[in-house]
Amino acid sequence: MAFNPGGRQLTLIKAIVVALALLPFVRMAWLTVSGRLVEPIEFITRATGDWTLYFLCIALAVTPLRRLTSWNWLLKLRRMLGLFAFFYAVLHFTTFLWFDHFFDLAAMWKDVLKRPFITVGFSAFVLLIPLALTSTKGMQRRLGGKRWMWLHRLVYLIAPLGILHFWWMKAGKNDFIEPIAVGSVLALLLGARIYWAWYRSRSTAGAA
Repeated sequence: MAFNPGGRQLTLIKAIVVALALLPFVRMAWLTVSGRLVEPIEFITRATGDWTLYFLCIALAVTPLRRLTSWNWLLKLRRMLGLFAFFYAVLHFTTFLWFDHFFDLAAMWKDVLKRPFITVGFSAFVLLIPLALTSTKGMQRRLGGKRWMWLHRLVYLIAPLGILHFWWMKAGKNDFIEPIAVGSVLALLLGARIYWAWYRSRSTAGAA
């Protein structure tokens, strides 16, 4: 069934998405300020990392969902969802830099080089930065469509690096349920994109 929201409806949908996307942050802040957490730093670190991965998966789900439903307006939410992934990644990194190292950059860098799971997570965060900085239509025009598209394909590397970071972190606790669940969703989303690219190239070759 076709669903094509107009200007006001789309604005309302975006407002709802923003409100829902900020709920985890509001919950984290409230639980921390109210003193309800036994280990607030551990909770914030884990929650911000989790939501970074969740929003990466949600952003990656936009294109397959659009193709299944023909709801082209979903593409107008993708940039916002990707920026919320970056928002929670910044919070995750800030927690690591602030509470673990008290803004000691030398100590942080030593930790990044020494501990592989932090190396992987830090690499994913650094790769996210140019995607966030070039997410606007103005930057897309400056880079040109093809270069912008190739740059933003870094997300196909960033997301697996995030899953690896998550897996490595959970390995110390012998808890693999969440990494397997999120990794399976990511594999499904990336698999759908690979299939679509293969199908499109096959159709193009057949038409030629």
